Amino acid sequence: MVPFLLVREHHASGAARPGGWGQLRSRGWLHESSMTEAGKNEAYLQEHSTCRAKRLLNHWTMSRTLWTLWTLGAIISLGKEESPDQMSLSCDPMGVCTGSSRSLSSIPSGLTAAVKSLDLSNNKIAYIGNTDLQTCVSLKVLVLKSSGIHRIDKDAFSSLGNLVHLDLSYNYLPNLSSSWFRPLSSLQYLNLLGNHYKELGEAPLFSQSTHLQVLRVGSIYTTKIQKKDFVGLTFLEELEIDASNLQSYEPKSLTSISNISHLIFHLKQPLFLPAIYVDLLNSVEYFELRQTDLYSFHCPELPVGETNSSIKKITFRSVGISDRSFNDIVRLLDYASELLELEFDECTLNGVGDFDPSVIRILKGPNKVETVVFRRLHIPQFYLFHDLSTIYTFAGAVKRITIESSRVFLVPCSFSQHLKSLEYLDLSENLMVEEYLRNSACEGAWPSLQTLILRQNHLTSLEKTGDALLALKNLTSLDISKNGFQTMPKACRWPEKMKYLNLSSVRLQWLTRCIPETLEILDVSNNNLNSFHFTFPQLRELYISQNKLLTLPDSILLPVLLVLRITRNTITSFSKEQLVSFQKLRTLEVGENKFICSCEFLSFTQGQPALTQVLDGWPENYLCDSPSHVRGQRVQDAHLSVAECHRTAVVSAVCCALLLFSLLIGALCRRFHGLWYMKMTWAWLQAKRKPRKAPNREICYDAFVSYSERDSQWVENLMVQELENFNPPFKLCLHKRDFVPGKWIVDNIIDSIEKSHKAVFVLSENFVKSEWCKYELDFSHFRLFDENNDAAILILLEPIEKKAIPQRFCKLRKIMNTKTYLEWPADEAQQPGFWLNLRAAIKS
Repeated sequence: MVPFLLVREHHASGAARPGGWGQLRSRGWLHESSMTEAGKNEAYLQEHSTCRAKRLLNHWTMSRTLWTLWTLGAIISLGKEESPDQMSLSCDPMGVCTGSSRSLSSIPSGLTAAVKSLDLSNNKIAYIGNTDLQTCVSLKVLVLKSSGIHRIDKDAFSSLGNLVHLDLSYNYLPNLSSSWFRPLSSLQYLNLLGNHYKELGEAPLFSQSTHLQVLRVGSIYTTKIQKKDFVGLTFLEELEIDASNLQSYEPKSLTSISNISHLIFHLKQPLFLPAIYVDLLNSVEYFELRQTDLYSFHCPELPVGETNSSIKKITFRSVGISDRSFNDIVRLLDYASELLELEFDECTLNGVGDFDPSVIRILKGPNKVETVVFRRLHIPQFYLFHDLSTIYTFAGAVKRITIESSRVFLVPCSFSQHLKSLEYLDLSENLMVEEYLRNSACEGAWPSLQTLILRQNHLTSLEKTGDALLALKNLTSLDISKNGFQTMPKACRWPEKMKYLNLSSVRLQWLTRCIPETLEILDVSNNNLNSFHFTFPQLRELYISQNKLLTLPDSILLPVLLVLRITRNTITSFSKEQLVSFQKLRTLEVGENKFICSCEFLSFTQGQPALTQVLDGWPENYLCDSPSHVRGQRVQDAHLSVAECHRTAVVSAVCCALLLFSLLIGALCRRFHGLWYMKMTWAWLQAKRKPRKAPNREICYDAFVSYSERDSQWVENLMVQELENFNPPFKLCLHKRDFVPGKWIVDNIIDSIEKSHKAVFVLSENFVKSEWCKYELDFSHFRLFDENNDAAILILLEPIEKKAIPQRFCKLRKIMNTKTYLEWPADEAQQPGFWLNLRAAIKS
C-alpha cells in the first residue's frame, strides 16, 4: 500500500572417559607390577626349594588381584554417582528448578512434589519414560524446548494434572499422541512447533484440553491439516500453525474452533490460502500471514454466505507482493466486512504501482479499513512507479497511517490533499527533511490531522519545521524526537492548536521561547538541559528525564502541573516545601538521581507515608549517592547517626564540654599554681635561648639586688646608702634605676645578673608573696645556678619558716638548705657587723 509514497530504493567426538583398564595398567594399578614382585618371590622360593612358600605366594598373588579389581569397581561406581544429571539441576525455595543448557541426557531423578516449575531446555534428553515425572504432582510449568527428545511414553505426563504450561517445541518427535495430553486437564499453554511430525496424530489430540488458551503446532515437516485436528477446542487466545510446506488442507478444518483471538499461519505457497481464509472468516479476530510468496496469488470467488466476518485486523509479515497479486489481495480483503486495520511488516512490493482502480475502490465502502501500517517496506522498482492517483479513492477513508523504517522522503502534496479523513500519521525512522516536509504538508493537506510523528528523520531546524507545518490547522500533537536540532532559536511559529510536543533526544542545550506557551504536554527528555526557567501556564505533564538539572523546576512556572517525570538528572534532594508548592501535582517520578541523604531529606521522605501516592517508582528507584557509607542503599532504608543528624547540638555539647574542661583546668592551675609554672617555664626557655657569656664577661655592677617592692624602703634607704656610700663604694644594680626602658623585663633581669659580680636576694614574707618580681627574679636565676657558682647572697630581712616557702620556690628552698644566709639583726648594736659581713660576701 505504500505506492502512494516516494521512497528511496534500498541498497542492497566420542573421547573416552578418563580412567579405564588401559589407564590403570599404565599407572601400575593392575597386577602386572604384582606379578613382577611375584616373579622375584618365585625365584627366591625356587632358590630355597620350598613348596609351602609357593602355595603362600599363589595365595598372596590372588588376593592382590582381587583387591585391585575391587578398587577398580569402586572407582567406576564413584564416577556413576557423580553423574552431571544430578549435579546440574538448581532449585529455589519457590520450587522453580532450572537445568537449561547443561548437557543432561535424561530427566534428573529425585524430583519431588515441591517442584512447581522445571526448565530442561537445550539438553540431550532423547527419551521421557513413564516414571520420570511421576512424582511431580504439583508441577505447573514444564519447558523441554530443544532438548533432543525422540520419544515420549504414553503415560509420561499422567501425574501432571496441575500442569499449566508445556513447551515441547523444536525436538525430534516423529508423531504426537493424544494420551500425552489427556491427563493435562489444567493445560493453558502448549507449544509443539518445530518437531518432525507430518500430521497432528490419528486421533484428536486436544479433545480433553478444554482450558487451552495458547496453542502452537506444526513445522516444516507438517504437510497435512485435517478436520479432526482441532476437535474439542472452542476458544483460543492465540493459535500459531506452521504449515510452511502444506500439501493437503481439508476444508473446514478450523471451523471447529468457534473463537480465535489471534491466528498466526506460516504458509510458503498460497494454494490453500482461499480455503483457509473461508474457514477463519467467522471465528478469527486477528489474522496474521507469515513468510508467504504472493507474487502469483489469484483469488477465486469464495463460497461465503452473507454472515458478517469477525476479522478486524490482518497482518502480512515477510510476504512478497506484485501489482497483480495486490489486486487479488484486495478482493480477498473485501470478504472481511468488519476489517478495520491492515498491516504490512517487512514485505516486498515487486511492481510499479499498476493497480486496478476499480479494485481499490472496494476498500472504500462503509465500515472499511481505517488503519494502515507499513514497517520496513521494500519497493525495488519504485523509480518506475506510475501515477499514485489509483489509490486516491481508498486513501480518502483512512484515519490512521503508519509508515515506519521505509526510507520515505516525500509524500506528494496531491496525495496529502486526498487524505481528508487522516487523523494520525506516523513517519518514524525515515528520510524526511524540512523542504520536502513543507511540500507534503502543503495548503489543504491532511485537513483532519491531529497527530503527526516524525521521530528519527533528518530534520535539523526547529524554525523551518514549525513553518512547514503551519498549514495543519487541526494539529494538536507533534513528535519530532531523535532528530538533529541541537540548538533552539529564540522564536518559532507552530500550528495554533498544538498541545503536545516531543523534543526528546535532540541534543538541546537550552530552551527558549520557541516552545509555544499553549502546550499541555512537553517532553524534553534525554537532552543536555541544565535549567528550566520558562513559564507554561497550561502545561499539565512535563517529561524532562535524562538531563543535567540540579533541582526541581520552580512551581511558579508550572501552576497546573499534574505529572512531572525528572529521573536520571543530577538532583541531590527535594523538600516538602517544593512538593507542596505544586498544588495539583499527582505523579512525581524523580528516581535514579544522585541523592544526598542528609538528615533533613531522610526525615522528610521517611516520615511522609503519603509520598508513596505521589512518587512513581518509590522506593526501588530512589537510592542514596552520599554519604559514602549509605551509597547504594534505598532512601527508604538509609539511616544516619545522631552526630550526623544533630550536628549543631553535638558541636554545642562539645563546646560546652571544652568550656567546662577549660574551667576545670583553670581551677586546677589556680589551685596548684599552674600559671606560675608556665610563666617560669617560658622565662626559663627564654633564658636558655639567650647565648651564654664568656667566663671573662664584662662586670658593670658589684651586685644585682632582687627585692620586693614592699621592702624598697629598707633597700633604698639603708642598704644602698650603706654600700654605695662606703669607701670604696659598691655599685649596685636596682631594677627601678638601672633597667633599660622598653626592654623586656626578663632580658633586663638576665643582662643585669650577667653584668653583676653577685646577686643579692632580700628575702621576706613580701618576697615570697610577690606575683611577679620575686617569682620572676628567682626563676630567672636558673642560669646562674646552672653554672654552679656562688654568686647568690641571701639576706633574710625577717624570719621565714622554711615550711612557709611555697613548693614552687624549689630553687630558693634548695639554696636555703645548702647555703649560709645573712639575717638582718633587729638589735642596732649588731647591725655594723651585718654590713661588714655583707661587704665581705660581695667582694669575695
